[in-house]
Amino acid sequence: MSDQHLLSVNIPESDLPRVVIIGGGFGGIRMVKHLDNTKYQVVLLDRYNYHTFQPLLYQVATAGLEPDSIAGPLRKVTKHHKNTYFRMLKVNRIDPENKTLQTSAGSLHYDYLVVATGARINYFGNKSIAEHGFPVKQVTHALDLRSHIFQQFEKSEFLTDAKEKERLMTFVVVGAGPTGVEVCGALAELKNNVLPKDYPQLDMNSMRIFLIEGEDCVIPAMSGKSGNTARKYLEKMGVQIILKCRTTSYDGKVVHLDNGQKIESETLIWAAGVRGNLIKGFGENSVSKGKIHVDDTNHVFRNYEEKETYDCIFAIGDIAFMHHKKYPGGLPGLAQPAIQQGTQLAKNLNNLARGKKMKTFKYLNKGVLATVGRNKAVADLPGNIKLSGMVGWMIWMVVHLLFLIGFRSKAVVFANWSWNYITYDRGIRLILRPSSKKNDTVSKEMIEEMLER
Repeated sequence: MSDQHLLSVNIPESDLPRVVIIGGGFGGIRMVKHLDNTKYQVVLLDRYNYHTFQPLLYQVATAGLEPDSIAGPLRKVTKHHKNTYFRMLKVNRIDPENKTLQTSAGSLHYDYLVVATGARINYFGNKSIAEHGFPVKQVTHALDLRSHIFQQFEKSEFLTDAKEKERLMTFVVVGAGPTGVEVCGALAELKNNVLPKDYPQLDMNSMRIFLIEGEDCVIPAMSGKSGNTARKYLEKMGVQIILKCRTTSYDGKVVHLDNGQKIESETLIWAAGVRGNLIKGFGENSVSKGKIHVDDTNHVFRNYEEKETYDCIFAIGDIAFMHHKKYPGGLPGLAQPAIQQGTQLAKNLNNLARGKKMKTFKYLNKGVLATVGRNKAVADLPGNIKLSGMVGWMIWMVVHLLFLIGFRSKAVVFANWSWNYITYDRGIRLILRPSSKKNDTVSKEMIEEMLER
């Protein structure tokens, strides 16, 4: 290892093998917490200096939570572990043959590499939606959407044309997975409980919320019973649901559907899919459907067809395509697979350092949850247990609180939820910056990056 490689990213030399983890998500953090730092030097790399609790991003977008309550500094995680370093930079390419990474700050050598880059928005090649739609994947997305939502109502106060007001106050959510359902539920609660007090001169009956889904059910990843329950909740709250229909284009003014229907709206929220956040350097024999093939110990396949793996490269979480009898399309894109894989891989690397064998990964399905609103949630739990209503909602809250990083975040989120529950209010209805989607600041380069394969 040359001094140039070390100095470029400024990681000190060490006699210990170096484990480089790309990505500070659920899996990456678990790796940092469980790796034996007396056996390894650990380097965590991420483009941002914080971990985002993505399941609650929609609450930031709908004024339920502050952004810093669901985002925790990554250095807060690494500072408690010796021989552990964090660098905020982007990894551009992996060179498996030379065991190096090409980053925005230069080259870095690794002895073991863990790819935990998670997922990114999948627009399925639709440029018009990528350009004009609002994703909910990062804190910046949530802040953009929050500003945009309240800008629509502020603008509506100036208008006298009823049709134009209706267009500004129409919100289209594409994708009826947990995120789409939760966004619709939050918007409906704003409409029914909060906005009438803020905008008494506006007729909130003009506010329309549409949920568009290509499949024939709501929350396809959950049981039919839970999906039907969620659908009934949403419809009772005033959400108009259109199933078995796909969104073909959106120009910022009109949403076009493949059934010929057109919806006039200035707000399309895209929650219709994600794909692996790939890094260049892996051959086509390692990748399928935007994810990296891994074996049952999370080793990356050099050649999946021939079952040949890299000895020292691993992938975990949403980026990893692990084949499973119960999940032929890969493990669910949830936090639990990433958490469990990160924990197991760290233990396996600790075993390697002690001369022991690696154990195969076994996914334990702890259930799937989705909330629709106040006292309304659905839960598919192990043992074929299906819960809904207040009980499901309480379970949803407890689970999400437990997985937040740090006591402060837990306390702030719980305080906000308590306040919102008691007062029927959302205290963070702030327009901090103009929405980038409506100010032509989304460059062609950004659009191409969002669409690139």
